[in-house]
Amino acid sequence: MFNLAGYGPQLLAGSVTTVELSVLSLVVSFVLGLIGASAKLSKNRIARALATVYTTLIRGVPDLVLMLLIYYSLQIWINDFTDWLNSLQGHFTFGYNLDPFTSGVITLGFIYGAYFAETFRGAFLAVPTGQMEAARAFGMKPFLAFRRIMFPQMMRYALPGLGNNWQVILKATALVSIIGLSDVVKAAQAAGDATFRNFFFILVAGLVYLVLTIISNGVLFFLERKYMIGVRKAVL
Repeated sequence: MFNLAGYGPQLLAGSVTTVELSVLSLVVSFVLGLIGASAKLSKNRIARALATVYTTLIRGVPDLVLMLLIYYSLQIWINDFTDWLNSLQGHFTFGYNLDPFTSGVITLGFIYGAYFAETFRGAFLAVPTGQMEAARAFGMKPFLAFRRIMFPQMMRYALPGLGNNWQVILKATALVSIIGLSDVVKAAQAAGDATFRNFFFILVAGLVYLVLTIISNGVLFFLERKYMIGVRKAVL
């Protein structure tokens, strides 16, 4: 009989936290990826240089090291900023401590935004330049042309890479347990330590990630079908 020894609610709460962390990190990564890809394709040398440094640095340092660096540096920067504000105000005392969840979202979003940037850059380059030229010829404003012409076609090329990046983000949420966030891995470790059944509860955590991955594959399949409407697939 499948018995979670009374730790089912904690594991469920940890699973919900994992999903929330993954989705919010995906949103941050998506936005940073679009900005980074646009900067790398920009005619502005400074924008290209900053985006190149960002993607090179992030992809060249292990995720765990980056997570610890960003987590601790964020709080230091916030403390320095609030100290500066307090010195200006004089009689006011203002401070803010980052909670593990917010830190995890910012950290994962910042790290994987670099990977999204490269995915989007390749997708932008795959769209024929004539598409945007035709949009400008019809008098479309840049944002409208991007939303109606560039973005749908770009997503068609980007979805396979985005799907891989999303699943990496989903599994990378396990790293946030080191900064104190009570995700499914943290809950499984606590349950295993209390019951001396570590293997069983870590296996449960692994099954949770497997289920989430299977659901993600279904969503990605739906999105691929949506963005492939009207496109004939090549037959090999």
